[in-house]
Amino acid sequence: MTGGCKGWRNVGIRDILFHHPFYMSTNPLPTSLYESLLVKLVTIIQLTQSSEGTATPQSKQALLQATNDYKSAVIRAKELAASLPGGELLVEDQDEVITMLEKLRDRKREQLSKFAARVIVSGGPSALENKMEIDSMASTPFHE
Repeated sequence: MTGGCKGWRNVGIRDILFHHPFYMSTNPLPTSLYESLLVKLVTIIQLTQSSEGTATPQSKQALLQATNDYKSAVIRAKELAASLPGGELLVEDQDEVITMLEKLRDRKREQLSKFAARVIVSGGPSALENKMEIDSMASTPFHE
């Protein structure tokens, strides 16, 4: 195995996609920045809807400051979102993930074939057929 992905054999697909340290960001997004966007927008709306409006130089300055604050926060949020890691695996790491998924697929196929062999060997109407018969009788309207 190459790269920083050791121990794939003991890792489930959910672990790979959601919890494996290789895929977790070391610099999570500051959620407070995104939460503050709404507050900043509400401030702008309140300033424009106030009784004073934009009639005085002070209100114009407050609106300009709030707008610039909102604008800079949006720019920063876009930069952070654009720089999120993900989807960039080295070819070796992609091969490792593909190999792991193929092994998982092969194990599932083997389990299915063993299960199918057990059902065929048991002979007679299977429990599944009996259940289907009961289900079809239950869903048939009663007629006298």
